[in-house]
Amino acid sequence: MKLLRDRRSRVPAVLIAIGLVAGVSGGTFAAFSATTANGGNSFGVKADYEAPTVVRSEIARTTATAGGKIKASVAYYVYAQITDGGNPASGVNTATANVCTITTASCAAVALASGSFTVSGLTYNYRSASKTSDAGLTAGTNTYTVAAVDVATNSSGAVSFNVVVDNTAPAGSDIQTANTSGGTVGKAEAGDTAIFTFSEAMDPASILAAWDGSATSVTVSITNNACAPDDSISVSGANLGAPCLGGTTYVNVTRTFSSSSMAMNAARTVVTVTLGTPSGSTGTQAANTTVTWTPSASAMDIAGNACSTALVTESGAADVEF
Repeated sequence: MKLLRDRRSRVPAVLIAIGLVAGVSGGTFAAFSATTANGGNSFGVKADYEAPTVVRSEIARTTATAGGKIKASVAYYVYAQITDGGNPASGVNTATANVCTITTASCAAVALASGSFTVSGLTYNYRSASKTSDAGLTAGTNTYTVAAVDVATNSSGAVSFNVVVDNTAPAGSDIQTANTSGGTVGKAEAGDTAIFTFSEAMDPASILAAWDGSATSVTVSITNNACAPDDSISVSGANLGAPCLGGTTYVNVTRTFSSSSMAMNAARTVVTVTLGTPSGSTGTQAANTTVTWTPSASAMDIAGNACSTALVTESGAADVEF
């Protein structure tokens, strides 16, 4: 037994000696490894050194579905899309906006709460509580900032965005009708259109509740003698007014056009109403006429200014409507 123990005790010494000789002679160095106990069976992760990113932001009135413009003395939200990087990301801890160029009271660190929001067709994951713009806010472009800090205390810094202050009321600028391809000229029928044009971008939600401007189903009516004696056209529930068609024979009694549609162009300046199926027979207008339109003051521009009710007269030469 003693001989065996002696042999075992000499083995490490021999190996060390071999290593030293190899090192001195310029040979290959041996590599050694060791293990340590991990009683908790835990694993480490890389720290998050990456700051959050404020991808985009927009200011919009609290009742609007489109943003980018406000006016003086109006309630608004600040929207922001914020992401956080890292390996793994620690997550956004706080998000704030500085809106002191728009609202002077309690404006330097307006908290943004997480959620799911859509405005101007874009999604956002943060939004402020309602703020009100100053009464003396003048027209022009104002800058505000958004900043985010993640759980690991990395900061995005203040990122600048713009909002346009617009205190000028919009107005109607033209009204037209058009006959559908292959339709009967002068006869209101499925596929015919009425086209409302405004002087500037309008808030679709002010024209039809919760509307975002995309094609939506509506009911249209042409009412006999509503303009005494001329017939008029209107969209149920929409703040578009009721243009006078300038003729008396489009309908003999009120006709509704179910499954009609209404859509706004990308610039939000034109609303096109396309007639659906009439509830009964319609007449044919032979004489040329000129449509007149009094816009509704309930329709607002993006900033929230009420539309002028000044009379709009169809542009171009008198023609047969539809």
